[in-house]
Amino acid sequence: MADILIKNGTVIAIDPERRIIADGAVAITGDRIVAVGPTAEVEAAHPAREVIDARGMAIMPGFVDAHAHAGHGLIKTLGGGKSDPWYQACRGAYTVGSTPEFWFAEAQLAALERLRFGVTTGVSLLGGGDSIMRTDEPVYGDAHMEGVLGIGTRSVVAVGTTRPPHPLTYARWEGETRTDYPVSFDRQFATCKTLIDRWHGSHDGRLHVALLTPTLHRGYRDAAGAEEAVAQSRAVKQYAEERGLVFTQDGHTKGSVRIANEIGILGPRTLLSHATGLDEEEIAICAKTGTTIVHNPSAVAAILARCPVTELLDAGVTVVIGSDATAPDRSADMFRHMQQCMHYHRTHFHDPSWLPPGKALEMCTIDAARVVGLESEIGSLEPGKKADVILVDLRRPHLYPAHMPEYRVTYFANGNDVHTVLVGGRVLLRDRKPVHVDQDAVLDAAQREADLMIDRLGLRYALETPRMFWGHSRDLDLIE
Repeated sequence: MADILIKNGTVIAIDPERRIIADGAVAITGDRIVAVGPTAEVEAAHPAREVIDARGMAIMPGFVDAHAHAGHGLIKTLGGGKSDPWYQACRGAYTVGSTPEFWFAEAQLAALERLRFGVTTGVSLLGGGDSIMRTDEPVYGDAHMEGVLGIGTRSVVAVGTTRPPHPLTYARWEGETRTDYPVSFDRQFATCKTLIDRWHGSHDGRLHVALLTPTLHRGYRDAAGAEEAVAQSRAVKQYAEERGLVFTQDGHTKGSVRIANEIGILGPRTLLSHATGLDEEEIAICAKTGTTIVHNPSAVAAILARCPVTELLDAGVTVVIGSDATAPDRSADMFRHMQQCMHYHRTHFHDPSWLPPGKALEMCTIDAARVVGLESEIGSLEPGKKADVILVDLRRPHLYPAHMPEYRVTYFANGNDVHTVLVGGRVLLRDRKPVHVDQDAVLDAAQREADLMIDRLGLRYALETPRMFWGHSRDLDLIE
């Protein structure tokens, strides 16, 4: 007997046959899918202890967000989009202004947002990207992991080292007392190894760890610590290979892929974020080395230069979608990012034939599962895979009439249409409400820790409404 039978829905399996089953069902035993097919067949073969009626809903694999930032959830909108206060908040929060309580509260908030939007697995960089990582001590990564566990989703947490020269100044807090201390590359690397040993593959495979080093851009050889940066990147990449971990870098653009290839850190387990402005040679490098790309169509980087997604795909490179969330101006809603992705590249070519919606769906399900090393476990609805399943309510005015559901969930749905979410066969969201989590407690803790961080760093000024918020065609303050 199965534990759960989800029946009477439209199954969008994203399996090898890309089946769409109009009156379909999914049977689950323990944390695994045991059958996917027409309701009559699956129900007859797998009577279940609990039955979920998905009539009027799409039954889909949970989304995989391949690039986001832990910590960002408590720095939303600071500075009103202006770079200086935004980066000041990031640098401060991720080095001297945060506590373990901050990282726990933010992890809970971000994971709850993902859950509400049907994102069952997400990559989260433990900090502000390629140069501000909270890896001075394991306690901050521990707090993040514990926070995610409390919500119940899956997380691939990218930890790594910061840009030389070292040492860098970090701080810990006890009450209102701040203690500064220097942090070396070796200390950060040791912290990463501790977190890998402690968390990678733990809790029934819900938690994984990836490794990260700063991205090297054109002119890096003239910067302080250039030789150390290369040696450190190679050392971290080698350790990732030894442990079978995903190796990732944030902020690739215009020549940085060529540099990464020259120093020998590309390959099938390497995931590069943004990858804007790549030329034909860099596209060919990605194809030859098997390097994968995560495109963040809603990010500021995508405004400044284009990621050549379609050209990469045509060259045989796996490209997936990330939210780059949850800040400064983005959410974890992967429906939004799929739609942004399609329109972004169609606008570039002035041609609506580019990036069909099925490809967009693959980019945040099965393809994304592949680049984070979990394709055998998640990303599609197939017997033997983990039961990460979402139900999308199609009985909504913006999703009617009830034709071509594979188009409707991609073009018209949004995160608030997600009705039910299961992770590993456990129902975490039912009728749009978290089952095991006190949402108000998560929100209150997030507000408290954000306020404490803002006061520690003296950032109240960054909460003021920008001068050109109203009545202008352009906010010139953002480009000063």
